[in-house]
Amino acid sequence: MQKTYFYRGLFYLMGLLILALGITLNTKTGLGVSPIISVSFSISTIWHFNFGNTTLVLYALFVVVEMILHTIRSLHARQSEGLPLEHANHMNLKLVLFMDILQFPLSLIFTRFLNIFSGMIPDLWTTYPDSFAGSFPGRILFLIIAIILTGVGAAMSLNMRIIPNPGDGIVQAISDFIHKSVGFTKNCFDLFNICLTISVGLIFAHHLVGIGIGTVLAVIGVGRAIAAFNHFFKQPMAVLSGMNES
Repeated sequence: MQKTYFYRGLFYLMGLLILALGITLNTKTGLGVSPIISVSFSISTIWHFNFGNTTLVLYALFVVVEMILHTIRSLHARQSEGLPLEHANHMNLKLVLFMDILQFPLSLIFTRFLNIFSGMIPDLWTTYPDSFAGSFPGRILFLIIAIILTGVGAAMSLNMRIIPNPGDGIVQAISDFIHKSVGFTKNCFDLFNICLTISVGLIFAHHLVGIGIGTVLAVIGVGRAIAAFNHFFKQPMAVLSGMNES
């Protein structure tokens, strides 16, 4: 039992590290970032804020929205189900809100990973303009690597079912609230973030910031990277971590 808990925690932590590495490498290609972090990236770039700290503020906002949606949904459930289930709903809401609150320390840890990797990895298109790494083909290659890392990291952390990343948590909360599929909600939320990032860039920088071919490839590629990773590794990881028994 202790061994399975060890593997579960190890896979979860490795997933967060790989996810942070993938997200950071994505931002360093200069080809556009994934929709979920495009808002914090554009704000940090335009106003020269720390990327990790800006993402922390964004994630905290996500968690607050999650808590509001979960509370409203619970109140609606109480009204429709009546007094017999009121106590059960109240206890369930406490547990849900507690899990939401745990996303705050997770966000702090995860965004520190972002800051560490941001300090280690240079901007490819400005630091190495005359090398392959700074060329368009080179940046495309690193973008593909970043997307694969993002998918692998997301799959590893999600499969362990411990504390969701706020970017995933808010999509699930909205999905539950509007009674739509997670896939549909994810697409709509990505589109919302892209539109918001475009607006911020055009209004305050007078050009696009954080939106490009990398954004499109991230939308297409991350989900496929998750599916490919799970096809080969989900079951072996589930056995080691004891997730196949839960």
